[in-house]
Amino acid sequence: MANDREAALDALLDKEAIRGKLQAFSRGMDRFDREVYLSAFWDDAEVSAGPFVGSAADCWDWAMPMHREGQHLTHHALLQSNIDLDGDTAHVETYYQFVARNVDDSIVLAGGRYIDRFERRVGEFRIALRVNVIEWACMPPAIPPPFADVPDQALNGASARSSDDPSYFRPLVNRRAHRDPATN
Repeated sequence: MANDREAALDALLDKEAIRGKLQAFSRGMDRFDREVYLSAFWDDAEVSAGPFVGSAADCWDWAMPMHREGQHLTHHALLQSNIDLDGDTAHVETYYQFVARNVDDSIVLAGGRYIDRFERRVGEFRIALRVNVIEWACMPPAIPPPFADVPDQALNGASARSSDDPSYFRPLVNRRAHRDPATN
């Protein structure tokens, strides 16, 4: 019984480490943080994404000009993951939705699945192979972001594709005055 519990805890920790690497990929892409993005992949990892096939570092170099020049923001939103552990290998299928606000203020939505082979090397799981299966896309009408007209909105930081984004602030503090719109 104790061995079953220990094995289940080990599997849970492995799966959480894998989810952390999936999140690092998304955060790195959306915040333009190359180091965080690359921390999800082994140096010799292969990526197959749309027309691109090559290394994770080369995929970054291919994708970044498109994201920098063509889009104000991107969200690589991860949905459920199916993680099949097999010793030092894990086969992972993660559903995703991608949202981009383009420089012309149009919106692109796309969805699909990341099919990954993770390998544990030197005690750490990272992606060794990624196949991006893009399954749908659309361009809904764009509207202005809600509350964009609130004058002090940016005091807590504004969305940035860099370490200037509020998600990097330590400690995170509120710089806005208390206000309840229902009573003002």
